[in-house]
Amino acid sequence: MSDTYTMLYDPHGLIEAELPLDRAPHEALVTAVLAWKNPDLAPRDYEQIALQLTGHARAVAADVRHHAAALPKTDGRGALAEVVLREADGRLSAPLKGTARCVQNRARLVRALYTRLDRLTEPAPAAT
Repeated sequence: MSDTYTMLYDPHGLIEAELPLDRAPHEALVTAVLAWKNPDLAPRDYEQIALQLTGHARAVAADVRHHAAALPKTDGRGALAEVVLREADGRLSAPLKGTARCVQNRARLVRALYTRLDRLTEPAPAAT
């Protein structure tokens, strides 16, 4: 294994925008994690699941950010997305812990981000 790293410079998030989210397996993981009653996993296992959910939450947040930025300023869905994104940024900046509670919090975050993404991608409600 080499100690050389390649940095990717993508200030506009174009590569990230082109990659589709692998939604189904992550939603299944979220459902399973949120169904836990008394899990008895090793702290390292919790950390690995939390890392998986954290990475996916960041990808979904980027997608939410991209869709919200494309909305007109008068569309309230963008403002709601900003609230969810601020909350997500705060929760994602918290250090991971090897606990079921930490994993379940990350799972709730992924679910909230998908809910917001779905609302951003549906047609805008008609003005009355």
